[in-house]
Amino acid sequence: MITHRFRDTPHHDELLVVNSSKQVHSERDMEMASASRTESQPGSPPDPADDGGLVKTLASRFPSAYTILFGLIAFISALTWFIPAGVYDRVKNEALGKQVPVPGTYHAVDANPQGWYDVLMAPIKGFYDPVAGTANAIDVSLFVLIIGGFLGVVNSTGAINTGIARAMAAMKGREKWMIPILMALFAAGGTTYGMAEESLAFYMLIIPVMIVAGYDALTGVAIIMLGAGIGVLGSTINPFATTIAANAAGIPFTDGMYLRLAILAVGWVACAGYVMWYAERVRKDPAKSIVAAQKDTNKAYYLQHAASDDARLSTSQKLILIIFAATFGIMIWGVSSQEWWMAEMSVLFLGSSIVVGIVGWLGEKTFTDAFVNGARDLLGVALIIGIARGIVVVMDAGHITDTILNWSAEAIKGYSTIAFINVMFWVEVLMSFFVPSTSGLAVLSMPILAPLADFSGVGRDLVVTAYQSACGLVNLITPTSAVVVGGLALGRVSYDKWLRFIWPLLLVLTIIIMAGLSLGALR
Repeated sequence: MITHRFRDTPHHDELLVVNSSKQVHSERDMEMASASRTESQPGSPPDPADDGGLVKTLASRFPSAYTILFGLIAFISALTWFIPAGVYDRVKNEALGKQVPVPGTYHAVDANPQGWYDVLMAPIKGFYDPVAGTANAIDVSLFVLIIGGFLGVVNSTGAINTGIARAMAAMKGREKWMIPILMALFAAGGTTYGMAEESLAFYMLIIPVMIVAGYDALTGVAIIMLGAGIGVLGSTINPFATTIAANAAGIPFTDGMYLRLAILAVGWVACAGYVMWYAERVRKDPAKSIVAAQKDTNKAYYLQHAASDDARLSTSQKLILIIFAATFGIMIWGVSSQEWWMAEMSVLFLGSSIVVGIVGWLGEKTFTDAFVNGARDLLGVALIIGIARGIVVVMDAGHITDTILNWSAEAIKGYSTIAFINVMFWVEVLMSFFVPSTSGLAVLSMPILAPLADFSGVGRDLVVTAYQSACGLVNLITPTSAVVVGGLALGRVSYDKWLRFIWPLLLVLTIIIMAGLSLGALR
């Protein structure tokens, strides 16, 4: 079984609408009501934001995140009955400190098909391994709950909403430039240290800002998910993707740096431009929002503590905003340079919650109520993350991961230069759906696939670039990624709507990546 002890840029999908006691109508009810009032316009070209006619009817019947993930667990379990079980021999890689597969050692093992009991156990094992007692997604889920509590406490002071009101007044007419600036900051985090699960902390901060600016919740989700995502896709010094993959491939991580920088730059321009285009469309005509049916409920949810336009920050609120900003700054510093992960980040947000409660003079009863209510709002997100991890649990238990890798290695033998590297990219795309962890996929695939480049006249650095580009692309949409699942849950954006929004951009990014890899193969 593959144990992901590195940080994962992985992880899971979402759809669910986070429950709120103040939300009267569900998203599905609003969509169906809107569908009954709106007619599709004939003769118009396809539009990712078109929310009419048959599309709305189908969307209203789209299953929840829980159903989709359980369906994927059942599907992978079924595959374990048909795909032969097999494994590679593994040896300790001292540079990585991990067991890595040895090329040419793949062999069949006894099958371990997963049955109905394993399907039901998978979500439990998704949180933690009951046999080994080790954590899987439980630490991420707990982190999400503590973030919810932290935000609940901060929101109860009114500091964030008053600060948003003042910031929007100061930026009136220039709101759109927040989008590329924020996406550049998230991309910097992605390319340098693989910003992933820690990005979940920013959704409840960015989304209200975007709604007040006249955009929608989807814009806020896209800024964070695409910003950090394009950074990971174009990783340069990311220790959890580029460095691990290069070490596993037996080359310095600096090899191929210029091509990765080019993919990062062009990809960021494409992502920022697309989000700005969509956001401006929504601002000019809110009906063109993909989540237009949720406009009122999203405002009620994200702006339930909204401040008046003429509100002024009190001294305690100013101090709380300083603490709030410092908390995120310390988190980034800790993750990027102090090897912090979920436990340390959880301690940070818990401690900051207490400090905010003291500065805001909330009192014990108000503080605990605010913290618990905030955590309750994100309970659905925490649950969905663990369920999604169960997909990988089932596949590993069925011993089919190495079989898929072996089939992939055999499939790309015999190609030369451009054909080889592009087939390699699509092989890594396939593998990324099954192994969404960037570090896990690097350790699994690079020792086997990188040496094949030597026989095709392609540098191993190009294989590393193909791997990280494929992994980054897939982790923008895969329902096995906690970052996708959690982000969409926090943004109250259903998975089908996210796909409708992102599919044109995915095509553009795929063209950019394949063009870059092809040019790299010609050098």
